[in-house]
This record gives sequence, C-alpha cells and structure tokens, in this order.
Amino acid sequence: MGQLREIESKLTGLGYQIVVISPDRPEKIQELTAKTDYDYTLLSDSDLAAARAMGIAFRVDDEGFEALKGYNLDIEDASGKKHHLLPVPAVFIIDTEGVILFEYVNPDYRVRIDSKTLLAAAEASKKKK
Repeated sequence: MGQLREIESKLTGLGYQIVVISPDRPEKIQELTAKTDYDYTLLSDSDLAAARAMGIAFRVDDEGFEALKGYNLDIEDASGKKHHLLPVPAVFIIDTEGVILFEYVNPDYRVRIDSKTLLAAAEASKKKK
C-alpha cells in the first residue's frame, strides 16, 4: 500500500475511487485505519468470498502457515478464520459499469505492481472511455 500512497492523489485526480480489499477481519482494519491517514476505502474480506470470486485466493499449506508465524504473521488471528486462505497481489481498474479495464495479478506475493505502471494503466484506461 506504500506505493499506492505515492500516486493516490494522481489517481483520485483522474476521477478514480480507490478501494482496498483486505483478508483481515473488520476489527484489524479498524486498528490499522486508526493508526494511518489513508484516504481510500479499506474493506474486509475475511471469508475471502471476494478473493475467491475473483479467482485470486489460494490456500497456505501447513509449512507456509508455520513459516508466516515465524515472521509474526498470524493469518488466523488477522482474518478471525481457520481457512488459511490469502489473496495473491492483484490490482483491478474497473469502470463505472463494472467492466475490468486493466488487471494485474501475480501469484508471487513478493512481486507487486510498480506505482508508475499502475498510474500509466490508469491514464490509458481513462483514454479508452
């Protein structure tokens, strides 16, 4: 979300509404929003219903679950669920009619979209309409 912060004002200036969907439960999101000054909407998808519907949910195996705990990341506590699901990093640019104009999905959670690439995609998507 840090890179998004770099271009947030440019995206909203283009007329985009930014919505971030998190696998964290609502209480965790409230804790986060109390500590930060994000201007975008942050929603909870702790059941991962939206992530599953978009085809971006994956199950963390037992080894991965234990590895995450070693990094002090408890996905059961964060989501409030024992499903061991997480979304892969994804960005969608959607028009007002629900048509996806651009999507970035990367199964490698360590690789996120570059802010310059996202801004260029947002600008190009605006020109399509």
